[in-house]
Amino acid sequence: MLYIDGEWRGAASGSSFEVINPATGESIGDVADGTRQDAADAILAASGGFSGWSRFTAFERAEYLYRAYQLMMERKEALARLMTEEQGKPLKTARNEVQYAADFFLWYAEEAKRTYGDVLPAPRSDQRFLVIRQPVGVVAAITPWNYPVSMITRKVAPALAAGCSIVVKPAEQTPLCAMEVFNVIHDAGIPAGVANLIVTADPAPIGAEFVENPAVAKITFTGSTEVGTMLAGRAASQMKRLSLELGGHAPFIVFDDADPAYAAKGASLVKFLNTGQACISPNRIYVHKTIMEPFLAVLEERVSRLRAGNGLADDTSIGPLVDHAALEKVDHQVQDAVGHGARLHSGGHRLTDGGLDRGFFYAPTVLSGVTPEMEIYNNETFGPVAPVISFTDEVEVLALANRTTYGLAAYVYTQQLGRAMRMFEELNYGIIGVNDINPTAAAAPFGGMKHSGVGREGGREGIAEYLETKLGGFSV
Repeated sequence: MLYIDGEWRGAASGSSFEVINPATGESIGDVADGTRQDAADAILAASGGFSGWSRFTAFERAEYLYRAYQLMMERKEALARLMTEEQGKPLKTARNEVQYAADFFLWYAEEAKRTYGDVLPAPRSDQRFLVIRQPVGVVAAITPWNYPVSMITRKVAPALAAGCSIVVKPAEQTPLCAMEVFNVIHDAGIPAGVANLIVTADPAPIGAEFVENPAVAKITFTGSTEVGTMLAGRAASQMKRLSLELGGHAPFIVFDDADPAYAAKGASLVKFLNTGQACISPNRIYVHKTIMEPFLAVLEERVSRLRAGNGLADDTSIGPLVDHAALEKVDHQVQDAVGHGARLHSGGHRLTDGGLDRGFFYAPTVLSGVTPEMEIYNNETFGPVAPVISFTDEVEVLALANRTTYGLAAYVYTQQLGRAMRMFEELNYGIIGVNDINPTAAAAPFGGMKHSGVGREGGREGIAEYLETKLGGFSV
């Protein structure tokens, strides 16, 4: 179903599409297949909703967001189970994501009341300068499948807190999660038209309506750099505001003074999180040659304990890839690396035993001896493959880490404070984890440099993306 102007309805075309569980290959439901006309209707509803919502006080908007937080927490288990069935991640990981998603409602319930203005000194005695911040207007949001609940609330919560209305187009792989988030929004009593949902099997016409409809003031997108740059180019003709959280190619740097076992534990946890399907997942693991052997030993041992399967099973620690195309991409990169001389320590093949052939499972894989000639060295994998690279010098590894068009996340393991600070300052990435594999929270700004995006989500920076700054000059 589509959620437009406060009501659930079918698509204008009357058509629907099937949702598949990537762990079993089985259908888990049919949903309305939204069209460009449905998107136009949702934008029209959002325009009407904006006129009233933008006049609510910050305290009033905060109450709605706090209610949404409470409802999401009450429905945490049901949301997590649905996410595991629709997206594939283990149930424990899904529960963590629902908590993270709810945190955005809670955080922006408070940030709604922090959109301060300013009184500025003026050069004339008879002049006064006031600055206020007002909502940009109607927002069009496009969200991904890999974090199908939290990536919606990370956009919806600050937009609503700022006084904007919004139309959300979730990934075609995970519409059911999006619908449940909007059930929360509906049950929280947020007024009709303020938040709208378009689910579709064909995102291109919806994206075209978003970039071409003049009523849309801002587009926020999480996904590939290729699609993000296309949206940015097409939105430029109308000077729409943009927030783009795009691809990554994260380096994970382990210096010789680091504890190799501790670093390998961190690398295994973040690399195989969500089956490697995360934009902040490490894609190049640089390890100092003097500790390479113990690092690889611990990494291999930890990877050997990962158990692939249906995320609803208690012993599952790694789920499926999203679809067959993702499976082929991962295997192609692994075979290319091995063909160019990389050493395969574990994995390197599709998993089919025990019924796994019905889903899209790939064995957790460790490679060493990875070099720049290999595709995996230069391109994001988005899968459960850990490519390990040897280095000897700080200056060398800094240059190698920065030698990419991406700039989202990077990780550094070291016990030297000076080195940690140098790497924090000199790595050209928006997020740096220093001896930390989880540098994210609702209160923290998230986003990248270079081709990894524009703008920030989360933190106080997140709500600023939905606000215009207005200056008033008064002669008194």
